[in-house]
Amino acid sequence: MSQVHFGHIFHVAGSGTVADAAASLVSIEDGALVIGDDGRIVFCGNRVDHDGALPSGADPTVFDHRPGFLLPGFVDTHIHFPQTFAGDAYGGGQLLEWLTLCIFPSESRFADPEYAERAAVEFCTRRIAAGTTAAMVFGSAFPHAQDALFATTKRAGLRIVSGRGIQTVGGDTAQPLLTSEEDAIRLTTEEIEKWHGADTGDVATALLHVAIVPRFSLSVTTETLRNLGELYDSVRERGVYFHSHLNENARPGTGEVDTTKQVYQVDSYLDTYDGKFLPGSTVGGKSLLGKRSILAHCVHCQDSELERMAETGTSIAHCPVSQQFLGSGTMPWKRTIAAGVNVAAGTDFGGGDEWLISKVLSDAFKVHISEPGDAGVSMHPAEMLFTGTLAGARALDMEDRFGNFDLGKEADFIVVEPSRHPPLDAALKYGIRSDDAQLAREQTLFVLLMGIREPAVTEVYVRGRRAELS
Repeated sequence: MSQVHFGHIFHVAGSGTVADAAASLVSIEDGALVIGDDGRIVFCGNRVDHDGALPSGADPTVFDHRPGFLLPGFVDTHIHFPQTFAGDAYGGGQLLEWLTLCIFPSESRFADPEYAERAAVEFCTRRIAAGTTAAMVFGSAFPHAQDALFATTKRAGLRIVSGRGIQTVGGDTAQPLLTSEEDAIRLTTEEIEKWHGADTGDVATALLHVAIVPRFSLSVTTETLRNLGELYDSVRERGVYFHSHLNENARPGTGEVDTTKQVYQVDSYLDTYDGKFLPGSTVGGKSLLGKRSILAHCVHCQDSELERMAETGTSIAHCPVSQQFLGSGTMPWKRTIAAGVNVAAGTDFGGGDEWLISKVLSDAFKVHISEPGDAGVSMHPAEMLFTGTLAGARALDMEDRFGNFDLGKEADFIVVEPSRHPPLDAALKYGIRSDDAQLAREQTLFVLLMGIREPAVTEVYVRGRRAELS
C-alpha cells in the first residue's frame, strides 16, 4: 500500500561527506514524504506539491504527523547484544577491568536459551523505542542466542548486521565465552550460511546480514586472525562484514592499546586487523579492512592508522557516551575527519547507558566543543544528523538503499512528536530563533537532536513498513 506522510522534514541529501552536510541540509516545514507500494521514496518535498507523485488512481494511506517531524532512521554502528542487561555496570576501573568483572560474566548468562530469547526481545524493543532502524551489532558467543537475535529482528522488521563474538583466549571470567580455534571458524561459517541475507535470499535486498566479529585483538591469537582473514577473503564478495574494536583505551602500559602492541609486538594496533599481526608488523595473513569493515572507538589512532582506514574505506563507529563512561578519552574530531575516514555514530550499549543515537550526537557535540585549543569544534547540527544517519548507511555500505530521503531509496524513517516529551516541546516552541531563516532552521534541528528522548519517537518505519514486535 502506498503512503503519504506529512510533517516537518529534515535530512541531509545527496552523497557528500560530513564537510558537505551543512550545504546539503534539507528542511521542509510543511513537508510530504510519499512512499510507493515497494517501500521506496517517490517524493520528498512541500506538501502542496505531492499530489502528482503517485500513479493516477492510486489510493494511498495518508498519515498527518504535523506539527511533528520526519527524520531518516538512526543508524547505530556499534552496539552489544549480549550486554542488553548490562548497562551502567560498575567495574571499579576502565575498559579491561570492566570487561573482566562485569561484561564477561554478564555475556556468559546468554548460555541459557530462555535468557537469550528474553534479551533478544528486549534488544529489539529498545531499538524501536530509540528509532534505530539499522545497526551493526556485536553478537553473543552462543549460536542459539544469535539465532534468537536474528529471528526477533526479522519479526520486528528491523535492519541488522551482526556476528557472534569470537574469543579464543581470555582470563577466568571469559572462559564460558571461549572456543577452540577450529570452532571459532566453524561457528562463524555456520552463522554466515544460516543468516546472511536469509530473509530475502539476496544480500542486495535483505535486512539481515552477518559480520565476522572478533571481540578485539587481545581476545584472539595470531592463528585466529590468520584463519579469520582466510575466511573473510572467501566470503567478502558475498557482502559479509567485519567488525571489532580499535584504540579504545590508552592507559599507559596497562591499557588496551599498549597491551595489544606488547602482546603482538606490532607497530600499531590496526596492523593486527590488517594482516600484519606478526612481530615487527610482519604480514601473517589477509587483511580484514575494507568498505564493509567498521572499527569502534578509534580514540587514540596514529596518523598512519587513520590514513590506512581512509585508504581501505574502513569506517569508524564513534561512541562518545561509552568513551566518557569508561574514561577512554575523546576521539579527536577534526583530526579524524581531516584524514578522510567515514565516521558514524555508535551507542556502544552497554559500555554506557544510552540506546538513543540522538543522545550520542548530543554528547559528541559536548565533547568536541571541549577539545583543547584549536582541536575544539562546534559541530554543525547538519554534521550531527549526517553522522547519525547517512554516515551510518555508508559505513554499512548501504548508502544506495537508505540514510536520507533521496528519491528511489528505501523509506527508513522515524516520526518525532515533541508533544510526547514536554521538555523538547517547550524548547521547540519557546526557544530563541534567529531572524535569519537559515540559522533559524539550524537552531531548530539542533534543539531537536539535543532533546529527542524515547517518548517523542512515536513511529519507526523500515522500507515503508512499521517496525514493531507483535
